[in-house]
Amino acid sequence: MENKHITLGEFIIENQKHFKYSSGELSRLLNSIRLAAKVVNHEVGKAGLVDIIGTVGETNIQGEDQQKLDLFANNVFKTALINREIVCGITSEEEEDFITIQGKTNSHRNKYVVLIDPLDGSSNIDVNVSVGTIFSIYRRSTPMGMPVKKEDFLQKGNEQVAAGYIIYGTSTMLVYTTGHGVNGFTLNPAIGSFYLSHANMRFPENGNTFSINNGNYTHFPQGVKDYLKFCQAEEGNRPYTYRYVGSMVSDFHRNLINGGIYMYPTSSKNPEGKLRLLYECNPMAFLTEQAGGKASDGYIRIMDIKPSTLHQRCPIFCGSRLMVEKAETCMKKYLLEETPTA
Repeated sequence: MENKHITLGEFIIENQKHFKYSSGELSRLLNSIRLAAKVVNHEVGKAGLVDIIGTVGETNIQGEDQQKLDLFANNVFKTALINREIVCGITSEEEEDFITIQGKTNSHRNKYVVLIDPLDGSSNIDVNVSVGTIFSIYRRSTPMGMPVKKEDFLQKGNEQVAAGYIIYGTSTMLVYTTGHGVNGFTLNPAIGSFYLSHANMRFPENGNTFSINNGNYTHFPQGVKDYLKFCQAEEGNRPYTYRYVGSMVSDFHRNLINGGIYMYPTSSKNPEGKLRLLYECNPMAFLTEQAGGKASDGYIRIMDIKPSTLHQRCPIFCGSRLMVEKAETCMKKYLLEETPTA
C-alpha cells in the first residue's frame, strides 16, 4: 500500500503493536485529537469572514492577551477529550490549573493526561500567518481510581508517551510521534481525512537556517550572540539563512523538513526563557529527538528537566544536531556567568 493511501486512523491502529499492553485507549486519544484538529482547522480557515479574530480583552495565566481563536481552540480540544472519556486529566496553556476528568462510568480509571497549547502563534492569525496546536501525552503517575494530581502533569519530558503538533497553513498537517519515529499526515479537505504524506521524518544532521527573534538581540546572553555571529560570518559554507515566522510550529516544521535550528533563549527581559516547558518545549524536544535532532536549554537536555510548576518557562535550542551542538559550545564558554535551567 502506498503512503498516500494510508489514513491517519489506519496508521494509528496498525501501530498499536508497538504498545505491548495497549487496550486501545491511546489510539482513541490520538483519534480525538485528530477530530478536534479538523474542527479548529475549519474555523481557522474562516478567520476574517466571521468574528473569530482579534483579542477578547482578557489575559491568560501567562499574562498574554487572549485571542478569540485561543479560547475557541482550547474549548474544542477540551470538549473532544472530555466527551470521549479517554483521559483522566487535561492541562492547557490557557488554563490556570489542571482539569480533572472523572468519567461517567469509570471513575478516574483512565490512564492518560494531555498537556496542550491549543493555538501556538495565535497573534499571527490576524495577518493570515500559519499557526498550530502542540500536544503532549503522559501516563498518569498516580494510581488509577483516584482523581489526578498536579504530579501527574509535572513529569519529565522523557516520560512522554506521545507528542505532536498540527500546523494550519497552506495545507494542514498533523505530525506526531509515539516514540517510534516521526510521521506527518496531510489533511485532504475534500473528504476530511488525514493521509500519510511524510513518512519517517528526519532532521538533516546539519542545516543552514537559524530561527530566532533577532529583535531581542541586545537582551540575549553573550553565548547566543556569539552563535549568531558565527551563523552570519562569511566563511566556508556560511552565512546561514535567517528565517523567523514567530509561530514555533511554523518555524520548527520548516527546519524539520529543510534542516535548521530553532532558538528561544533566555534574555534580560525573560531570564527564565519565554516558552512553556510543558506545552511547547517538551513535546517539541520529543519530536526533535525522534527525528534524529537534538533539543537542549543551551546546556542540558530539555527532556531531563524536572518541572516544578504547570506554567514553567524554559529556554530552548532544537533542530539539526550539529547546529544545536555548536550553539551549546558557544553557550558553555560562559557557563559560570550564565546559569542553566535547574
